[in-house]
Amino acid sequence: MEQTLANALEVVRQYFEIIIEWSVLLCEFIGVLMIVLTTIRGVIAWIRKDPHARLIPAEGIAVALTFKMGGEVLRTVTVAQKGKEAWIELAVLGAVVFLRAIMAVIIHLEIRSERQLLGDDKTKSGGEPTETPDEHPRKDKKKPKIINL
Repeated sequence: MEQTLANALEVVRQYFEIIIEWSVLLCEFIGVLMIVLTTIRGVIAWIRKDPHARLIPAEGIAVALTFKMGGEVLRTVTVAQKGKEAWIELAVLGAVVFLRAIMAVIIHLEIRSERQLLGDDKTKSGGEPTETPDEHPRKDKKKPKIINL
């Protein structure tokens, strides 16, 4: 009885690893596809002298990094919890995720500064949201201050 239960658990574990491996590949493929597509869109915008030409690839890279980090997180699930090699692999994956997170923050800061230069930013320099012509502030209550992160 115990042997059949152990065999069944091993089969489930193998299917689980296959699903995770395919999910990692899918996430990384989507990330690469996003980079390629936004690069093409950025080049076309640059040729047309669109003022948003720098913004298009930056936003695409930010989205692509999200998918690539998702793939890295899924990859950590398949790391065997045996011995010293597993800790080394976890450390490498942690470093990759950390570096990609830093890159994502830098890209988001670049996107924000580019939008401010173009005047497309949805916030004023003071951090308060801009009002559209059809919005009227309430006179009886103060507006909450919105903090941009």
